[in-house]
Amino acid sequence: MASLSTESYKGARDWYPESMRLREYIFRTWRRVVRRYGYEAYDAPLIEPIDVYEAKSGQELVSEQTYSFVDRGERRVAIRPEMTPSVSRMIAGRQQEIPMPARWYSIGQFMRYERPQRGREREFWQLNCDLFGIDGAMAEAEIISMGADIMKAFGADDEMYTIRINNRRIINFMMAQYLELDAVQAQLMIRLFDRKNKIAPEAFRDQAIEIFGNGAAKRGLQKLARLVAAKTMADLPEEIRDSEAVREVQELFTYLERAGIKNAIFDITLMRGLDYYTGTVFEFFDTHPENTRALFGGGRYDGLVGLFGGEPVSAVGFAPGLSMMELFLTTHDLVPSFSSTTDIYMIVIGDNLRGAQKVARALRNEGVNVELDFTGRKIDKQLKTALKKQIPYLMFVGDEELSAEVYTLKNIATNEEKKLSFERIVTTVSDYRGHQSRGDDEFDISDLSA
Repeated sequence: MASLSTESYKGARDWYPESMRLREYIFRTWRRVVRRYGYEAYDAPLIEPIDVYEAKSGQELVSEQTYSFVDRGERRVAIRPEMTPSVSRMIAGRQQEIPMPARWYSIGQFMRYERPQRGREREFWQLNCDLFGIDGAMAEAEIISMGADIMKAFGADDEMYTIRINNRRIINFMMAQYLELDAVQAQLMIRLFDRKNKIAPEAFRDQAIEIFGNGAAKRGLQKLARLVAAKTMADLPEEIRDSEAVREVQELFTYLERAGIKNAIFDITLMRGLDYYTGTVFEFFDTHPENTRALFGGGRYDGLVGLFGGEPVSAVGFAPGLSMMELFLTTHDLVPSFSSTTDIYMIVIGDNLRGAQKVARALRNEGVNVELDFTGRKIDKQLKTALKKQIPYLMFVGDEELSAEVYTLKNIATNEEKKLSFERIVTTVSDYRGHQSRGDDEFDISDLSA
């Protein structure tokens, strides 16, 4: 029988300890920031009925990217490709009980059948933050400000990314009134704009001609060129510039300016293809020449909760993904150096395993993470293991140490050895932790609410 492959499923990753350290650092940073804004954790099932997504997520997502199947009860279901429909269903299910406004977040696992590429995988993790029950631009300003604070928490400055903003009401007016497209043409044009930065200008023009149709192509292309050339709201054609939706965006920019956000720009070409968006849409965009791409985005989706039988509820949210955040941090050299989540590698000298076990238990009770080597191997082999695992401290426990209750603690990085009491070992490790980036969910007072 042939041996089984060690490869993971295409588009999915094995999370070895070294990569888990970065993942948990990102998750921990996300949690810390969103909790400061009063957001509470929730979660939803990994599998949902397929009609949850068919209603508003968009045909491309449902028909081409969703992992869907018929279960043993003959129900059509899907592994969740996104969280927004699920959280909207949850809000609708307990609408009378949930105090509004509701500020919820989750860090969840999703799957989409897409071509794996740099920064995009079939199995992925993302943060989902949603604010329910507040109309108006101030809600969008809070969500965008929270995104900016997340970037700041990772060490990013304003020059590393821009925040591109548009409004689906502007888009709808632009498609129907200004470009004079019917509903089918408008959807095709929105999808084309979504791909604008991924295809050549000639391909964009040719596909736009096809959407307009030969009779309207010349006039349509002239109008399209004027739109694409608009860098600010003042550059928009007058009939679009005077719309209520533009005034909404102007109000949002006022709030963002008050919040100290200086890298937000208006982008008429930003579409955000999901069908449920009803107002503001935005994307955080990397400005690094090696990674000029959208990092994450979101927007307003006021109509989604009502699809589940509840009263319509105002909603706005965003969803940073793990893979894109990893890529951003790596590209901008913002990944901290991580120490092991284990503090001490304990080496037993001689026939002192029982005594070492007692000391290890006592240290663990004090919150120190201890790996006890009870293999009985030679000391040099135990040392090699500790070095490979990048554990910061070695602790030797033998007859002399147990008798005097003073232990040899060696700092791997500095090669410095000290003989310390039990209490001093605990404080030494605690002090070391305070100056290190670790790959675990180290204590944060906000974790008490998790």
